[in-house]
Amino acid sequence: MTPRDRYRTHIKRWSARREVASAHALVISRLRLVSFFGGVLLLILGLRDGYSWLAVTGVALLVVFGVFVVRHARVLGEIERADAALAVGSEGLARLARDWNALPDVPPPRDVALDTHPFARDLDLYGHASLTKWLGRSATRDGATRLANWLLAPAAPDDIRARQTSIEELAAKHDWRESLAIEGRLAAASQEDLQQFLRWAEDDAAVLPTPVKVLAFVVPAITWILLAVWFFDAVKRLPPLTGDTFGLWLSDGLINGWWLLPVLVSVTLSFAFAGRVRAQFDSATLGQRVLEGYASMLRLVCEEAWQAPQLVELQAALRSGGSAPAQVRALARLVGWSELRSGQPLLHFPIQALTLWDFHVLFAIERWRSRSGRAVRGWFDALGAIDALSVLSAVRADEPDWAIPSVDSAARELSASSLGHPLMPDDRVTNDVQVGPPGTVLFVTGSNMSGKSTLLRAIGLNTVLAQAGAPVCARALTMPPAALYTSIRVEDSLELGLSYFMAALARLKQIVDAAEHERGTGRTLLYLLDEILQGTNSVERAIAVRAVARHLLNAGAIGAMTSHDLTLAQEEPIKSAGRLVHFTEQVHPDGTMSFDYRLRPGLATSRNAIRLMQLIGITPE
Repeated sequence: MTPRDRYRTHIKRWSARREVASAHALVISRLRLVSFFGGVLLLILGLRDGYSWLAVTGVALLVVFGVFVVRHARVLGEIERADAALAVGSEGLARLARDWNALPDVPPPRDVALDTHPFARDLDLYGHASLTKWLGRSATRDGATRLANWLLAPAAPDDIRARQTSIEELAAKHDWRESLAIEGRLAAASQEDLQQFLRWAEDDAAVLPTPVKVLAFVVPAITWILLAVWFFDAVKRLPPLTGDTFGLWLSDGLINGWWLLPVLVSVTLSFAFAGRVRAQFDSATLGQRVLEGYASMLRLVCEEAWQAPQLVELQAALRSGGSAPAQVRALARLVGWSELRSGQPLLHFPIQALTLWDFHVLFAIERWRSRSGRAVRGWFDALGAIDALSVLSAVRADEPDWAIPSVDSAARELSASSLGHPLMPDDRVTNDVQVGPPGTVLFVTGSNMSGKSTLLRAIGLNTVLAQAGAPVCARALTMPPAALYTSIRVEDSLELGLSYFMAALARLKQIVDAAEHERGTGRTLLYLLDEILQGTNSVERAIAVRAVARHLLNAGAIGAMTSHDLTLAQEEPIKSAGRLVHFTEQVHPDGTMSFDYRLRPGLATSRNAIRLMQLIGITPE
């Protein structure tokens, strides 16, 4: 089954499940309506007219109504799960088609300055038609952070090989990956909420003073003892409870019920400490639904039989400090209890007055924190690592013809066969590319629109994927561990007071300094320079290009640069160190042009700027 067929089958299966659940929900909603109004009507008639069997029937219908409410909520959950699954399938098809409008945006990390990053903006790591948008959404915030870190900074060769083994195993587990993605969509939480939750989990400060904790147990106990005494006494003194005597029971309880005194104490304590309790609930809870989603994702990881050493190690981390899925699900249950105040306020008040419900839920949550709180960050971190691996494994599953790259410290050059731009559709043109060894530069010439910048981005994006541990868009790729720096999309800055020329110089200085810094680190600087300093006159630009090339060659860096200036190839250091390749265009008898985007050896032999002007209706004089 092809990746496209797999996603279509997935969509078809979940569409059918959604239709069944929607029909079921409609039936249950109507039965809810009938059971509620029927129960209320029969209860009122039974109490008013003294027909106990009617009252009992009404109560029974209200119980049935409660059952329908629970069942309806579950069916609505099934519909929501189906919607999440359909989104996963639809986005999978959109990734295969590179349909950028159908894919969700992936925002960059807040702590990363893209304008000063060595390659993020030049290589379109973020944005509309970007690498991260194509890779897709991660299931967790920690997974998104981990994936961003992997893409923005290269891993060591050993880490890359470990990730490749994990990705290979995960790629074959289609249903498992889809389940993780679905649970992640149902458990979406903001980064701020997650950080607040982790801070709470690792704190150990008590919210309520010890005397209040004692009262929280003593006062409700006294309340129920006095309430029981009043009730049995009232049973002896008053007639059986009916519609006519209900008022007598109520007034007797209010007049002769000493149980009201501890209730008053409970209400006073509740109002006095409501702010503290509510603040603690807000900090401690991501919401029952979010925590249940995390528990489900953790269960998926813990119950799977892994073979890859990295996955086995991450699974073991989820079993430290207790079973992560069971502990998080236990907290989710407590969180559900804490939401009684907001979910059922009319029901909450009498329960709180009689039991100090919120206090006891708080005590239970604090006990959970003392038992498991310190382990939560490690659990979420391990889950995030597996989540990031799962995102990258989708590349392996969706692009089975792509190569597993070799990042080897013994390699002295980047060598790729059939290298293509990973963000372009399947009909992309590929080329064999060699960048390096040190002491050489790949010098790319060609006419406008022929593919020079696209080639640089193809090299750069595949380098990013390779050093993140992912497959690459090539038949084969071997490279040394590399520090990637680019100068492709340079912009002036009104905010910083930088002209285009100064911005380009600042970028070049960053690259030259990095080349010196990388010496002796075991990592080769890989640079990609596109028409550098094109905003100045040709004489000074040629001098600057030669100076930059000399610095980079002397520092042992490898890289590629493009230029329209063919004379650079006739002058040192490019004359001796340059490996010359070019793109060209084809001119047809009718005067139109086309490009085959094939990389050829040697210098470009044609220019097309004037012809392109003529094609759009501008005739040079």
